[in-house]
Amino acid sequence: MIIAKTQDAERYYALHPLLKPLFEYVRSHDLITAPAGRITLQGDELFINVNDSTLMQREEQKLEVHRRYLDVHFPLSCPEDFGWRHISTLGESDAPFDEDNDYALYSQPADKWLTLCPGEFSIVYPEDAHAPIVGEGRIRKLVAKIKI
Repeated sequence: MIIAKTQDAERYYALHPLLKPLFEYVRSHDLITAPAGRITLQGDELFINVNDSTLMQREEQKLEVHRRYLDVHFPLSCPEDFGWRHISTLGESDAPFDEDNDYALYSQPADKWLTLCPGEFSIVYPEDAHAPIVGEGRIRKLVAKIKI
């Protein structure tokens, strides 16, 4: 997992060719007032989900993993706590991996926590089990999906 300031995004463009168009789009649009839902940039290769969510308590939020996509998380309206645990330390998932929706959930707790603030982003790889949307209140955030 990578955590950085959005202003430093250029440093990460070499990691995937779709990171540059993603960050260019995020920087050039007012997404805090955009309608919630999916913004398709390049079909199923690159899209953004604009979410308005109620933050959860740490013990309520399950870890999730993906196989086909990188997640790039951008909190917009407030900080969010973000749990992490390496996939190799997890036991069995709560249900078989959902191939159609590219995720599995795990009840094991995160073993590390951080706070992601507006102006920051996190790139989450398939080995990064993560528990986002943790805190109090409501949040507006973006979760970009980049096919790998």
